[in-house]
Amino acid sequence: MIGELGRRSATALLLHSALIQAVTFLVRPAATYRALELDVPGYALGVLAASYAVFPLLLAVPTGGLVDRLGERRLMAIGAGVVLACSTFLLFWGSSIVALIMGTALLGAGQLACVVGQQAVVANNAASTRMDSAFGYLTFAASLGQALGPLAISLVGGASIHPDTRAIFLLAVCMSAVLFADTFLVSAEVSGGRKKTGDAGAAMGSAISLLKTPGVARALATSATVLAVVDLTMVYLPALGTDRGLTAATVGAMLTVRAVFSMVSRLLLGRVSRRIGRMRLLVISLALSTAALAAAAVPMPAWLLFVVMAVLGLGLGIGQPLTMSWLSAQAPAGQRGRALALRLAGNRVGQVVLPSAIGVVAAGLGAAGVFLASAVVVGGTMVLLRGVELD
Repeated sequence: MIGELGRRSATALLLHSALIQAVTFLVRPAATYRALELDVPGYALGVLAASYAVFPLLLAVPTGGLVDRLGERRLMAIGAGVVLACSTFLLFWGSSIVALIMGTALLGAGQLACVVGQQAVVANNAASTRMDSAFGYLTFAASLGQALGPLAISLVGGASIHPDTRAIFLLAVCMSAVLFADTFLVSAEVSGGRKKTGDAGAAMGSAISLLKTPGVARALATSATVLAVVDLTMVYLPALGTDRGLTAATVGAMLTVRAVFSMVSRLLLGRVSRRIGRMRLLVISLALSTAALAAAAVPMPAWLLFVVMAVLGLGLGIGQPLTMSWLSAQAPAGQRGRALALRLAGNRVGQVVLPSAIGVVAAGLGAAGVFLASAVVVGGTMVLLRGVELD
């Protein structure tokens, strides 16, 4: 299934990938609903979205070096523990916008550690010819989690426009505890990245040399844009639903549809990428995302917005695993954790800058304006990728 991992370890890894995303996609929309209960202004939602990326932005590259030295499972366990602490904090103390921002930032730090560890397991155990497929399976599991999180909101929220956020945070605590326990089922023996990789200067040098590789910076910018738009959708779709009178159950179902169609795109990723090439597939995915984001800004019946979310899921689901496999193939053995962490650092820059900048749009044009502005940004990445060869 994934390189040299045994069946039990591979299953545990995929479960870990699904659970961390499920908790994230449960807690973050719940934080938005709690913020709406507090009647915060539109720009504050942008700050809330950006806060998720603050700690990961500072810690991403050092975390990559840490997983290369100490091993994947230890880092995953630390991350799961932080996520459990975050969920508990929001359950008992998430009653102000400051507390919500702090809890969301803590969630971002824990999620970073989990994801870097997971990706390093795959990078260190998958053959280069199977890298797209391996990361496709990993991100398929992540998309499954992204579908289950909003689905849980639908079940808990019911027909209410404003769901019971305390019940959602309690569910997040329970899921986080399972996430932490599952970490110890991932084999501790699979640790191709545990080799010493030199001092901090060498680490910085390897990061700079990767950035100087033709096309890398633009590929990282594309990855960051796609992930930031996933974040914006998760944060602003509840606001858009509130503006249009949609129930929490309907909004949760829409987020679930987006995630399910991302799963479909990732499950078939290896086969399609071998047939048409990484670059062409990436451009097609960006075009679909741009069209769907622009369409979401237009008032429409709820059933049609479900269709738009499906198209958006197909488009957004492809960019992340393709950039993962490409960077893993470029990085030397023993430094793949650092290379993947560099990608995550770029993602976090996008998660800080884009939500904060686009969130300003919400003050004047509302949530629909955020989707329109996101379409412009994603469309711009297609121009940015001209001349880049990812195959």
